[in-house]
Amino acid sequence: MELDEVMRTTFAAREFTDDPLPDDVLGQILDNARFAPTGGNRQGAHIVVVRDPGTKYRLSELGEPTVRRYVAQKKAGESPWNPVRPCAVAQDVIDATRVPDSFVEPIRRAPVVLVVSVDLSVVAAVDQDLNRVGLVSGASVYPLVWNILLGARQAGFGGTITSMAVPQEGEVRDLLGLPETHALAAVVPLGRPVRQLTKLRRHPVDEFVTRERFDGLPFTV
Repeated sequence: MELDEVMRTTFAAREFTDDPLPDDVLGQILDNARFAPTGGNRQGAHIVVVRDPGTKYRLSELGEPTVRRYVAQKKAGESPWNPVRPCAVAQDVIDATRVPDSFVEPIRRAPVVLVVSVDLSVVAAVDQDLNRVGLVSGASVYPLVWNILLGARQAGFGGTITSMAVPQEGEVRDLLGLPETHALAAVVPLGRPVRQLTKLRRHPVDEFVTRERFDGLPFTV
């Protein structure tokens, strides 16, 4: 599969067959993914490979409180977990919201779950003093995660980036022994997708790329 095809067909896979993801295949995926760029080339990311069913189940459980709020906000017409528009849904409504299987089954059923963290003591979070949610430090970990998904696609496997367990970072830290300086970045279930998508829907370039300024002319060729 050519690079452009991999880039254009790597989708968020959440349903997996019972096929295993062998260590040698996973090892090749990770060996290629490690060349992702990081700030200052400090390479502060760490990946825990989880195959134990009990640990996977616990990781899915730790994401449930986040999912409840996410679903409750969507039902209320809100943008879930939005940093600009605060949640207005009552906590008792959130607590009573059912967790859809689609949010927990990928982590429980995937043959492999990768828990990705990044050492905050080696990142340059240059946006830390801005009055908004920090984003820049993600540049030192998410390219690695995306490389993993590209490599999985190339090998006939797939997965998705999940973040529902992140608000319960302390409990994930206890579960997996993450150091205090490490921030939880993603929980990534990997496996062979039930369906291999070959065509994805995305905004065309001229809808989100402009020339010279944010309000400049659309970038067209």
